[in-house]
Amino acid sequence: MNRQRLGYQVLGVVFLLVVALFVSFTIALYRKAFTPVVPVRLETDAVGNQLQPGADVKVRGVLVGEVRTISTNGRTAVLDLALRPDRVAWIPDNVTARLLPKTLFGERYVSLVPPPDPGRPITAGAVISQDRSSAAIEIGKVLDDVLPVLRAVQPQKLATTLNALAQALDGRGKQAGQLMVQANNFLRELTPALPDLAADLAALPEVADTYAKAAPDALRALADLTTTSRTLVEQRDNLRTLYAAVTTTAVDLGSFLRVNQANLIGLTASARPTLEVLAKYAPEYPCVLGQLADQVPTADFTFGKGTDHPQMGKFTLTITASRGAYQPGVDTPKYQDTRGPQCYQKASGGNLFPQYPPGGPIRDGSTKPAAASLPGSPAEQQLVSTLLAPGLGGSPTNGPQWSALLMGPLLRGAEVGLR
Repeated sequence: MNRQRLGYQVLGVVFLLVVALFVSFTIALYRKAFTPVVPVRLETDAVGNQLQPGADVKVRGVLVGEVRTISTNGRTAVLDLALRPDRVAWIPDNVTARLLPKTLFGERYVSLVPPPDPGRPITAGAVISQDRSSAAIEIGKVLDDVLPVLRAVQPQKLATTLNALAQALDGRGKQAGQLMVQANNFLRELTPALPDLAADLAALPEVADTYAKAAPDALRALADLTTTSRTLVEQRDNLRTLYAAVTTTAVDLGSFLRVNQANLIGLTASARPTLEVLAKYAPEYPCVLGQLADQVPTADFTFGKGTDHPQMGKFTLTITASRGAYQPGVDTPKYQDTRGPQCYQKASGGNLFPQYPPGGPIRDGSTKPAAASLPGSPAEQQLVSTLLAPGLGGSPTNGPQWSALLMGPLLRGAEVGLR
């Protein structure tokens, strides 16, 4: 009997030991005692009430570990951090830390900030210092300054407002950013106009008084407008007819354009070179047309406008020497003028029709064929004298005057027949 009772007691002790081991194992699992980590230490001035054991440790928003314990050494706060071994390669040994809140009323977390020139990956037992850059100091100052404001407002109402604002802006970050950029540009452009705006506001009472004085006339004009409205109502049948006619015209025009679209396109394409030339010389049109208009009185006088017996002006008729027959390929005209649009001023004085514009002949590469000699001309007489001089034993300059008269037709190939 005693042996059986002793067995029960042993079993009870074993049961209690199993329960204790199970509870201890569960607590160890909860505290991640069996999870491999890289332990490091963070020393900071203060942690505040929002940072608790188990808080997140992040690098650029990525979770890399957690806070295990928080203690103090009398001078600074000491945080034992447990970093994940697979994320240690992302964290340099010269990293710094900031304590940032997740939300205005939420808990804080540890944000590790890599420097611009990162060192080797961090190792177990490393000590991380607090970020003391200007940006971190400004963030801390903002958080310290906003705390009294948060104490003054009602947190539940502010949380409701912020929650509604977050839901309204959810998925609209790009639009909100563009709106802020546009508002900034608008305010930047509005700033120089602030003096004018202040002057306008100062003049607003006077303008309002003017409108008050003009209000009776404006009301009278609106009353008169009813007559116009009544007329439109009375003429609605005619207007309907007009709209129908316009609609028919539009349909016909559409049909015409649809049928002749190829012809219109071809006409436009063929007319383009001509239009380009006209556009090139467009600057000279006002001058040319003005000079033509100035010549209208002279032309009227020349052709005797308004008289029974036209009084013709004085004409000078000049007979020039023949330049010979047209030779294809030799005398083919060429237009090589590349001066562009020009308009020369009308000549003054007696020379109403100058041969060349100011500056001399146009250098367009053209040539002037030599004029052929007329029968009996000095040029022909000189040629005949030169040809007969050796036979007569004299000088070409002293040849007889009758030589060109007698020998010229013979040399030109003339034939005399006898009957």
